[in-house]
Amino acid sequence: MNFENVLNSTYTLVLLALLVLSFVALCLYYGLVWLRVGRCKKDVVSRQTSVAASQPSVSVVMVVHNESEFLKKSMPYLLEQDYPDFEVVVVDYMSTDDTHYVLHICAENYPQLKPITLKHDVNMFQGKKYPLSIGVKSATKDVILLTEAESVPKSFDWISNMVQGYSGGTQMVIGYNLVKGNGTLLGAFQQYENMAYNASYIGAALMGNPYTATGRNLSYRRDFFFKQGGFISHYSIPDGADDLFVNQNANSRNSALILNSEASVISEPRNTFGLWHQDRAHRLYTRRYYGWGDRLMLSVYPLSQIVFLAALVLLFIGGIFPWQILVAVLALKIIWQIVCSLPLAKKFEIKKIHFFSPFFEFYFLFANTFLTYFALRRKKKQWR
Repeated sequence: MNFENVLNSTYTLVLLALLVLSFVALCLYYGLVWLRVGRCKKDVVSRQTSVAASQPSVSVVMVVHNESEFLKKSMPYLLEQDYPDFEVVVVDYMSTDDTHYVLHICAENYPQLKPITLKHDVNMFQGKKYPLSIGVKSATKDVILLTEAESVPKSFDWISNMVQGYSGGTQMVIGYNLVKGNGTLLGAFQQYENMAYNASYIGAALMGNPYTATGRNLSYRRDFFFKQGGFISHYSIPDGADDLFVNQNANSRNSALILNSEASVISEPRNTFGLWHQDRAHRLYTRRYYGWGDRLMLSVYPLSQIVFLAALVLLFIGGIFPWQILVAVLALKIIWQIVCSLPLAKKFEIKKIHFFSPFFEFYFLFANTFLTYFALRRKKKQWR
């Protein structure tokens, strides 16, 4: 191979530099984030001094809107938790289906259930922050544990495992959510996207930067919530009842990660691309309100993907660099990605999906670009 023409071409050298830099960035991300999360053996990760965790009283809080079918599945798992002192606070926000009757029947048999019905729209800010605040204010226990109607605890020891993070000065405990497989391509997309999202925020938390969390499995002390002002600083932003509160108030000293499988919750996948993309758009919408450092961190991975593919294609199409080397670089990147996604898929209980991670990554590269543009243009929030 003659590299004389390559060395004399500034255009080619720039593309090669971009290809190498993006290749290194992607390989580091897979190794430092995906592999770190997938191989983490700890059930509880905390920067606090080792203190035996107590069993604080717990209020499970969630907001529902026309979710009676989900409640029929999730309420037995919530109300039958094996924990000495807990209550379940459910805020029924203007439901028009059978949600009220489901909650009424459950309350007759379970005194620990505390349903709150909001029949009129007095929410000046849109979104679920107002009804969620009502739920937190109505809670009577020391610790708040958030979840959603479509999420079912994996075990009846869910609460017991989540509160293991409350030792020393811990004020917030971050868990994770799994997506149930349904054998469809849409279901596989959702499982992969959830796996990558979990890896992103858990990996960052393991490195000392808990920048976000999922409201399907998140806990904080009730007095900490009010001391930090709750959602007051971002009430005008429709989304972000979970991630913005974490982004503004969590740090490596006051938060803990729970990676025990028994502390996870499992959600049903959305049955249409439209509903799923709407959920993702809500998440992308709130990222503009993160700190600049977090926004910069979150842009490195997708930017590296774009630069890598663009440089690879331009070098290949132009015929200005040996195609054998380009194919070898692409193959190395794909192999390393699959190797790093294997333990990650096992961690989040997904079968065989790691083999297709390069294909999924290619899809999300373009889908997320479109959704980011859509999210930036959103003017009104729909209930999710």
